[in-house]
Amino acid sequence: MTEATLPDSLAEIRDEFLELPEADRLQLLLEFSQELPAAPAEYADHPELYERVAECQSPVFIVVEVADDGTVTMHATAPAEAPTTRGFASILVQGISGLSADEVLAVPSDFPQTLGLTKVVSPLRLSGMTGMLLRAKRQTEAKRRR
Repeated sequence: MTEATLPDSLAEIRDEFLELPEADRLQLLLEFSQELPAAPAEYADHPELYERVAECQSPVFIVVEVADDGTVTMHATAPAEAPTTRGFASILVQGISGLSADEVLAVPSDFPQTLGLTKVVSPLRLSGMTGMLLRAKRQTEAKRRR
């Protein structure tokens, strides 16, 4: 992965994980799970606007908005009883929201594997985060063309 393609917001999150001893990284992920912003009210009564992330065992749903100026905002829902999955969703929501569509599309698909969590969470959970990222990128691509 080249640093040039990783936006500062995601690079800062990655660095925050890598600065910690491996044993403490899971705790940071759990802290991120508590910081997942609530989705806007206009989505509360319209679950059909979300896309289910099938790679996640827990019911995780995402939706990406692309403003007229190309700025991306990502929203996600994940159950509190699935804190690692919710933490991954929170990382992406916080790291992607505010970026341009081009920046989102340039995020390397292996970003989840760069957080230093491969020994503390299961490969299935990392696959779920990769699924979230790929869906966010696909939605960004589709919505910026409208």
